[in-house]
Amino acid sequence: MPRWTPAYDMADAPSALAGTAHPARAPRTRWQMLAPRLRRHRGALVGLGIVTALAAVAAFQNLLAPHSPTRIDVTAALEGPSRAHPMGTDQYGRDVYSRVVHGSGISLSVGAISVGIAATVGTAVGLVAGYAGGLVDGVLMRVIDVMLAFPGILLALGIVSVLGPSLRNLMIAVGIAAIPFYARLVRGSVLVAKQQLYVDAARVIGVPVRVILARHILPNVVAPIIVAATLGMGTAILSAAALSFIGLGSQPPTPEWGRMLSEGRDYLRDAWWISTFPGLAIMLTVLGVNMLGDGLRDVLDPRLRV
Repeated sequence: MPRWTPAYDMADAPSALAGTAHPARAPRTRWQMLAPRLRRHRGALVGLGIVTALAAVAAFQNLLAPHSPTRIDVTAALEGPSRAHPMGTDQYGRDVYSRVVHGSGISLSVGAISVGIAATVGTAVGLVAGYAGGLVDGVLMRVIDVMLAFPGILLALGIVSVLGPSLRNLMIAVGIAAIPFYARLVRGSVLVAKQQLYVDAARVIGVPVRVILARHILPNVVAPIIVAATLGMGTAILSAAALSFIGLGSQPPTPEWGRMLSEGRDYLRDAWWISTFPGLAIMLTVLGVNMLGDGLRDVLDPRLRV
């Protein structure tokens, strides 16, 4: 006869499986899901490595620079690259390597602060114009259109001419010149986001406008802002270097890369190192920032995902 076995009661299933059930995993955030994709993007990793290295140089510039960037030594003027001066000296005997190292912090600060001004003001204008619509949108966008009528570098040139040549005014001018780009970008994203059902639901139940903008619309437009800000930092560094080159940016003896290019242009034939190394530093910085920005765009833009 078959051996009798007790029937399995389904009511005991939860208790029987309680010891073997896996704990529920916390939901992954959007950035946690994008991090593996970013790590697989070689261009973004190279750009991030360059930017990180430059940031490290700027942070430890006093340790990495063997000489003072402003100390004049006429007895060592126009010396070529050597062990004592890896990048040579300029017409005043100042160590070019030390000036390039100290200039890294200045150029990165100019790019970051200029982009911060442009992104902050442009995002605020774009949010208000896109969500309010009507007369408010029309007035704000006409002001932006007037600013867009001038080339960015020409607008920055005019602002610096009015405010006066200095590093602070240079950052303000470059930032103001880039505001229209961010305002247009954010406005277009807001016009799409405010048509979503969750925004309509929040509006119907009486959520304040500032809360809708901060919690429901801004998080959905922050990705293109990050990409634009990363790419715009390279443009800001180039614009600042161009204005410093013509004497409207940093003033002597500040070791700013654009200013160093201007000071060495009269010695290109006899002392090529004075302008070459600052120029290479600008090129490397802009290349790293642009590669990082391109990588972020590929990762964050859903239309480019495969």
